[in-house]
Amino acid sequence: MKQLIAFLLLSFSTGLAAEKPNIIYILADDLGWADVGWHGGEIETPHLDKLAEGGAKLEQFYVLPVCTPTRAALMTGRYPIRHGLQVSVVRPWAQYGLPLDERTLPQALKEAGYTTHISGKWHLGHFQPAYLPMQRGFDTQYGHYNGAIDFFTHVRDGGLDWHRNDQESHDQGYATTLLGDEAVRVIEQKHDEKPFFLYLPFNAPHTPLQAPPEYLKRYAHLTDKKRQIYAAMIECLDEQVGRVVAALEKRGLIRHTLILFSSDNGGLLGVGGGSNGKLRAQKGTLYEGGTRVCALANWPGRIKPGTVIQEPLHMVDWFPTLVNLAGGSLHQAHPLDGRDIWSVITEGKTSPHDDILINAMPNSGAIRMGDWKLVLNGHITANELQAALVKSAADTRVELFHLADDPEEQHDLSAKHPEKVQQLRERLEAYRAAAVPPKAEDEPADYKAPRVWGQSEFSAAAQ
Repeated sequence: MKQLIAFLLLSFSTGLAAEKPNIIYILADDLGWADVGWHGGEIETPHLDKLAEGGAKLEQFYVLPVCTPTRAALMTGRYPIRHGLQVSVVRPWAQYGLPLDERTLPQALKEAGYTTHISGKWHLGHFQPAYLPMQRGFDTQYGHYNGAIDFFTHVRDGGLDWHRNDQESHDQGYATTLLGDEAVRVIEQKHDEKPFFLYLPFNAPHTPLQAPPEYLKRYAHLTDKKRQIYAAMIECLDEQVGRVVAALEKRGLIRHTLILFSSDNGGLLGVGGGSNGKLRAQKGTLYEGGTRVCALANWPGRIKPGTVIQEPLHMVDWFPTLVNLAGGSLHQAHPLDGRDIWSVITEGKTSPHDDILINAMPNSGAIRMGDWKLVLNGHITANELQAALVKSAADTRVELFHLADDPEEQHDLSAKHPEKVQQLRERLEAYRAAAVPPKAEDEPADYKAPRVWGQSEFSAAAQ
């Protein structure tokens, strides 16, 4: 009997190890560090909190200061310095996107036998059909290509930016809810014979700050109008997360699904309504408030509830981790910057990184090695770089922080530890020397939005 039990346990554990999970990556847009319940926020996020408590909280998870670079990092497992997308976002008029020679996460997962779906914001290029999601590895697409669309009309700069399978869509409704509807539909229509990858990048709570009246009423007690709308947007997003989990439970898929969540960058303070708590600064900066974000991983039976990960990890790590979990291949033309972090999350191992590049831009950058973080010209924002307001590094400002003792980055130790400054500076300069020149384009003088974004008339007008 004991031998039989041992055999059954071994068979069960082997089966778990070989299981290809369904994978859902939920991405918030401009969510502040302090704006989730598990960080003590005042905004109600019960569904996200439940996922965090039931799995792993990734408390030192890094992304890029703004949207497009983070999404490029997730899609490729490579730092955006490799793509020329390290400075700012793909603007509506941009004649570039994620380079076509990059192998994307959905492409790698399709090769491993997955169906692949995106419901949400793309923001990695739309000026030619080859750059659209369904040409980059997704079987189905729903949502928008640009950032900062109107949540109700789905318009950006006068052009419709709402699409299904890369064709214009005139679906009516609040964007966050529509994206939740589509995510639920994907789960309900899952093919039993194949696992799925669902990428759910919400545009909330990014500006414009807009929310349905029923959510606004829940935060009528907040005196700051921007904060009130922002909070309502987050609660609506959280409810969509709850709907996704409920759909998985209804189909009996919850124990076969890895759910990941993070923000694409830190919260935008003031006009954006966000709060990063005690973390320094905000979106667009190299400080912790711009690049260290809320993140979690949940897989019942595989990730122990109540796990808290304090190891530094980066968005690029999900590419190799997920492809390995899917049984796929990491053999590709371009080398990865990401590392497989599954053992960090499930076994308590240390971070596989010798260093983590926060970003390397012309005249500015930041890097972390262990608990040390170097920031070069941190006062220069991504927007200033894109606008070409900074012409030289004559005003170079170097800051050194020990994050274990000073997570708020209040004490510059560069004068006390010049040897650490030199060590981190040399590594940062090596990344900068290897970087592709940033892609950026000023708004054309005759810029005019197309009737529908990503359609043939825009491509023709751009010639």
